[in-house]
Amino acid sequence: MRARLGGAVRALLNADGLKGAPDSVRLGVLVLASRTPWETGVVEISTRELGRWIGLSKSHTANAVVPALKAPGLVMVETAEGEFTQDDGLLCRVQPMWAARGVVGHPLNLAKKELATFWALMEAVMAPGWAHRDGSVTSAGLLGCRTGRGAATERLALLLLVLEARENGWVRLRGGRVDTRRGRPVATLARLLGCSLSVAEAVLERLEDMDLVVRPRMKTGSEMNHRTRLVVPAVAAAHGRRAALRVVEERAEAPDADFSGPGVTVGPSEPLDAEEEAQVSGPEEARNPEFSEPGVTGALHTGHTPLVPPVGPLQVSGGLSGEGRGAEGPLPEGACVREDQAADGEDDVAVPGQRAAEVGPLRGEQPKKSPADEHEDQLAARPGAGVRPQAGSGGKAQQQPRVDLPEDLGLRVALGPVSWLWQRLSGFQQARVEQATEAELGQLEGWVGQRDMAARRLAARLATRLDETGGEARVERPYGWLIGRGLVQRQACADRRCDDGTRLDTGAACENCANVIHIRRAARIQVTAAVGQELPGLEDAARRQVVEERLRAQTEIDAERFVRRREEARVREAEREAARAVARERAELERQAAAAATTVRQVLACEDCGQDGSGGLCEACGFRREATALTTQIEALTARTEMLVAAWSADVSSPDAVAAICARVRTAIDRKVAADWSEFLEITDPAELAADPARAELAAAHTAYGTVQQIAVEAERTALAAFGRTGEAEAEADRAYRTEQGRRWFRHNPTGEAAVAAAAKASATARDRTAQHLLAVRLEQLREQVGVQAGTAAAAVRWMDRLPGLAGRALDGETTVAVTA
Repeated sequence: MRARLGGAVRALLNADGLKGAPDSVRLGVLVLASRTPWETGVVEISTRELGRWIGLSKSHTANAVVPALKAPGLVMVETAEGEFTQDDGLLCRVQPMWAARGVVGHPLNLAKKELATFWALMEAVMAPGWAHRDGSVTSAGLLGCRTGRGAATERLALLLLVLEARENGWVRLRGGRVDTRRGRPVATLARLLGCSLSVAEAVLERLEDMDLVVRPRMKTGSEMNHRTRLVVPAVAAAHGRRAALRVVEERAEAPDADFSGPGVTVGPSEPLDAEEEAQVSGPEEARNPEFSEPGVTGALHTGHTPLVPPVGPLQVSGGLSGEGRGAEGPLPEGACVREDQAADGEDDVAVPGQRAAEVGPLRGEQPKKSPADEHEDQLAARPGAGVRPQAGSGGKAQQQPRVDLPEDLGLRVALGPVSWLWQRLSGFQQARVEQATEAELGQLEGWVGQRDMAARRLAARLATRLDETGGEARVERPYGWLIGRGLVQRQACADRRCDDGTRLDTGAACENCANVIHIRRAARIQVTAAVGQELPGLEDAARRQVVEERLRAQTEIDAERFVRRREEARVREAEREAARAVARERAELERQAAAAATTVRQVLACEDCGQDGSGGLCEACGFRREATALTTQIEALTARTEMLVAAWSADVSSPDAVAAICARVRTAIDRKVAADWSEFLEITDPAELAADPARAELAAAHTAYGTVQQIAVEAERTALAAFGRTGEAEAEADRAYRTEQGRRWFRHNPTGEAAVAAAAKASATARDRTAQHLLAVRLEQLREQVGVQAGTAAAAVRWMDRLPGLAGRALDGETTVAVTA
């Protein structure tokens, strides 16, 4: 059953529509597949329920997951639009499972019992938990309570691990060569999820923090950690077993007594024959891929004994390569500086031209300085170079090297993988490396937003560069390697966030690099096809040569085009800079003109009262204008309030009844405004109002406006409530209730809680909309009636009677010109 379900899950995840899709979409397809009825093959589910199964909210599921399911045609979805244009009810059919129905041997042609087991497995892993009508409760699964960002990825990862686990909970790990810094379990999960190692490591750590997976280290007979296992304890518990979290592996004795194996204790060093090979292997052997996760532990390095002077024939007493050569002859390959000194500490005469071998971690000594540094080599060649000067003649004191990393936590984390190289640097070099590291941390912090995350990213970069080099022992010049290779960012494409094909902000693979590779591969395929059509009779070698020549020519054309585009971009940038300079100059001229106009306007007299130097309008007149505008708004709100009250409480066909209601409403508004103004006077000093009448007028207008606005809002709410109780509104609400209750996803249980809640909501919405429509119609009728009355009143006054009043008004302007007939 595990094999059948694992094959079905892999077939769904490898479908064309799911390649490169988010984990929430991939998990949504698996949830729909597990809920698919065997009889119909169609799933009825709501958006909220689907979001609970994948650990996301209803809105995110409707806006992101459901459209992604429908886009590639992988899942046929029929939806019902909700209140906010979101998909509420879903009727889904997983197309691969529908196409595999009845196909013998197809991994997605699952039997009824297999679908039931699949559904039970999904419940055990990620069921959100719910209560049934009969009182029974289905508890949440292992990750049922995990919601939010990353929840879908963790649920999918745990499901895949459960399908890969054996009865004892062990997960079969990925074979072959893997990244030893992250481990084989991380590589296994990355292969299952189809993601990068960094993402898989983060997901595995979160599952491990929740005690859902365990990564025990296998123990050897000497209690030393060996290979890593990946265990799912829940699988072992389901089979009635206890997960083996501590496993001891026995190892056979080492084939040679001079070497200690993991199962035996390291003994004292013994003299070796001169013909035997040196026990220190070169760095190339350490890079053998078979030792990334060794199946057999290699022999341990024996302890070194102190050097003794050579006596008699050449013999190796302690296993050191530099011992037993006397005081003459060059140093052997792999020996360190000053290894030809006597045991009593006295320096022997060094032979000119002796080769200083590189210092590696396999040596039994701590390096005193960096032998690869050219500056240090020059100092060492001078007389008295064995003593490090503290200060030069007339110069400042020389910086002393530090053994420990810098005290700053970010720098210590970032430089952790190269701590041994740090010890080989001089004081000046350490200061320069510290400055370069701080600069890189600042740049990374701008991308990731956090200094601790930036430090971890930089440490990962240094570790990767060390792996490329072959380890710290292969670095001959630590300072040059750190400044020129280890710390610098290497952009594999034009994206500034790219570093060796990895995004600095997210840590995932760079999409632009993948696009560049895809474009180059597509170009090679096109050129190869064109050559095959034009020259069909060429041999393979000749065809490859022609293809390479055409690709080289196309590359040169692209390079020329790039240079041309760059020059054009420079010209456009210069033009834009010139345009920006002109715009800045124009803006400065406009600012100066505006400042001059303001200066001129400040000396103008007030337009209303004629006060000099008031800028065209003094403060008191400004208050009066604002009060006048508020009075106009108050009058408009009062008239609307009268109409709102008359719309539901008066007979529209009777003008007298409407006029009486309007008069009563206006009287009530005036009383309320007067009462609020009295309360304002009680909390305000009357002397301040008497000293500034314009400010007092504005305060009264503001108080009246606030009062009338509150009354208008309450009148509109009352009118809507009254029209909502009319027969038209009741009929519309009942019709909407029955329509919503008759939806296809509520037909199986129209009186259920969900159906009743949705119907009640639709009914209330329909009632409100009907009330608003009825109120708008009634207000329009009242406006037409008032307009007719106003027009009749205006027509009652004859034009000849209005002319004397108009003739007495002054004309616009400073002078009045007499017009004679």
